[in-house]
Amino acid sequence: MTLHPSFLATPLAHRGYHDKTAGRPENSIAAAQAAIDAGYGIECDVQLSSDGVAMVFHDYDLFRLTPEKGVISRRTSQELQVIPLRHGTEGIPTLRQFLDLVAGRVPLLIEIKDQDGQMGPNVGALESAVVADLAGYAGPVAVMSFNPHSVARMAELAPDVPRGITTAAYGASGWEYLPLALRQSLRAIPDFDRTGSSFISHEAADLGRKRVAEIKATGAAILCWTIRSAEAEAKARKIADNVTFEGYPA
Repeated sequence: MTLHPSFLATPLAHRGYHDKTAGRPENSIAAAQAAIDAGYGIECDVQLSSDGVAMVFHDYDLFRLTPEKGVISRRTSQELQVIPLRHGTEGIPTLRQFLDLVAGRVPLLIEIKDQDGQMGPNVGALESAVVADLAGYAGPVAVMSFNPHSVARMAELAPDVPRGITTAAYGASGWEYLPLALRQSLRAIPDFDRTGSSFISHEAADLGRKRVAEIKATGAAILCWTIRSAEAEAKARKIADNVTFEGYPA
């Protein structure tokens, strides 16, 4: 399945159009509403609660984004919904709440966070939860993950939902927990065809990679992350079809 044209026509607000000074934490309902009001698409992340519910949240641990500590996957969805997000008044939303709010008004790009820990094949529960929430959703939506096994599982569970791989240079900084050989393999994006992907969302600083050009030459869409200035956006758009942005009006 290819991306809906709206994914290439409007910039995607990274974790919603968030601004903590304005009381809009990342991946919050308020940030999603702000993106809708501004006419932007939305990129969001999902993690799994202990009772199998897809929650819109980026980190594996609660401490950066909430007053609580501990792994998000050890809390129930009800517990998570009442934990306040820092710099806001809301709790952590479920994906279902996000979908109900967006209601097809803007494109929604859902990043499924790796639950295996090593980008391996121990996947399925979060993907199943996402598919269940997407049942009956009529708006433009797509899914992606850094873990190709997750993308492949989505191909099995929801073949009609457009899917892609979140990709990067996989340098040493920020990826130390992955073995060197695995990082080298992932940066070559070997699973694009196997997963039936129709796009990648690539690290903006690495858009000049030959493999990105090869994928673009097949007609696949090239998105990128994360753009933080108009100047960076102009540079990225020389290669990318669209940008995921934050911190300025794209």
